[in-house]
This record gives sequence, structure tokens and C-alpha cells, in this order.
Amino acid sequence: MSTVLDPADSPALLAPRELGTVFVTGGASGLGAAVVDAVLASGGTVGVLDRVAPAADVPHVEVDLSDSTAAAAAVEELVRQVGEPTGVVTAAGTDACGRLVDIDPATWEKVVAVNLFGTVAVVRAAVPYLEKVRGTVVTVASTLALRGMSDATAYSASKFAVRGFSHALAAELAGSVGVTCLIPGGMRTAFFDGRTEQYRPGPDADLNDPRATAGAVLTALRQPVGSEIRELLVMASGESSWP
Repeated sequence: MSTVLDPADSPALLAPRELGTVFVTGGASGLGAAVVDAVLASGGTVGVLDRVAPAADVPHVEVDLSDSTAAAAAVEELVRQVGEPTGVVTAAGTDACGRLVDIDPATWEKVVAVNLFGTVAVVRAAVPYLEKVRGTVVTVASTLALRGMSDATAYSASKFAVRGFSHALAAELAGSVGVTCLIPGGMRTAFFDGRTEQYRPGPDADLNDPRATAGAVLTALRQPVGSEIRELLVMASGESSWP
């Protein structure tokens, strides 16, 4: 007869998990790079999927995440380089600001392809590995997955979809893989570089340090088996896009 252990009788069951090997999309910049640094500083191993090489000296595969076939193949290549993942963080993202009628359809669709389809392709390829160890996926949505904003139809649509995908995936993988949907507010990263002035945060904007958001990601990744943070809202105190 099997015995059901009461976590109160087995404190080790509630101890934070070791990070193991974490695959990070978009790990060459912004939040992704901050997650890479945080994992390394905490004793974990990192593999990066990005369109450019990361500054950190870690195993990586350069890939266009808008190509789902290439994204899946890149996961397998990274497994060959660094081993099977115990966690995945899908931090890669892009945007196209402007009114819907003014944005070229191919540009609009590229945002959805990177933010949504790239996320799905990487997670799909990683799930068989994560199931072996009851690993964790942290998808990255946005406060614009909670409410829409003018001139951000592509970004909002993709991030609403990432949130919906994450909710459904959590239900589908319950008991085998943990799923956390991270909802970050604006951060002090290069994400806003290259935009016209009207689409850049103002000089007084309160933006979060990506290292703080990365710390929250590590909290999700280190949850004891059987405990999950299903949704994680992280932002600067003066965030203007929420509530």
C-alpha cells in the first residue's frame, strides 16, 4: 500500500528546486539577458535561442523565431549542445507601433509570428523533455495582454494570445509540467529603441529594472514540484499600463 506524504512531515518536498538547465528565448537582450544572468548567478545552466548571439558566454543557437520549423529545430540543437531543459523561458518579443491601416500586413503578422508562434514552437519542442522532470515553462505576456492600447494592435493581439495559450497549456499539462504566465510592465531595456518619440516612454516614465523581473522568473522556476505560480504580474510601482 502506498503512503501519501504530508508536506508538513517532509520539509524537503517544499524546498525550492535547483534551476537545472534553462532555455531562454530572446536571451541576447532585455529581459531575456537578465534571466540568463540571474540563472547563471544562481548556479543554473543556460541555453539561449535568439536571432543574434548573446553577450554572455553560454551555449546558444541563432534562429528566427518567427519560423516555427526553425524554432523547433533550434531547441533540438540546443539540447545537443547543453543537454535537456528543466525549464524554458520565452522572453523573445517584438512590436510594430502604428495604426492598423498604416502597418504593412507582413510587418503586423511578423509580430504575431515571433511573439505567439515562436513561443508555441519552442514550448512544443521542449515539453517532452520537461515532462521527464516535471519542469516549468514561463511564458512572457505583457500588461497589454490585460487591456488593449491604441496603435498596438499586433502586440496586444499576440500577447493576449500568449496569455490564453498559457492558461490552456497549464490545464493541459497539469501534474506533468508547470506553466507560469509572466505579465511584466514596461522595463528599462532596448525594446523601445528605434521608435518615434510618440511611441517611446516619456522622461518621467516609471519603468522596472529587468533584473527585478528576472528575479520573479526565478521564483517561478524554483517552485517545489506540485506548486505553481500560474500567473505573475510584475512591474514598477508607477506603472501606467495597469490597472
